[in-house]
Amino acid sequence: MQMEAEFWMAHVASSQLEAIPASEYARRHGLSVKLLYYWRRKLKKSDKTDAPLPAGKFVALRIAPGGFRPNNCTLALPSGLRLEIATT
Repeated sequence: MQMEAEFWMAHVASSQLEAIPASEYARRHGLSVKLLYYWRRKLKKSDKTDAPLPAGKFVALRIAPGGFRPNNCTLALPSGLRLEIATT
């Protein structure tokens, strides 16, 4: 069951990142659209705390002023995307 959940977690996350309908995503990847919707609902119910933000929403990121200045700042997203910003 764990491997099945991990498989669908990856596909649900990927389908939400792409700007195409779930039915198109399922067709491209040879998946059942009914199962994709099922797992989307199931994972949404089980993980309310880490729910992804709706597409197109921005979150303000503020770095508090102080005496400490890091050499760089890294933002790691659940999708695996990493954004690194060097400070001067």
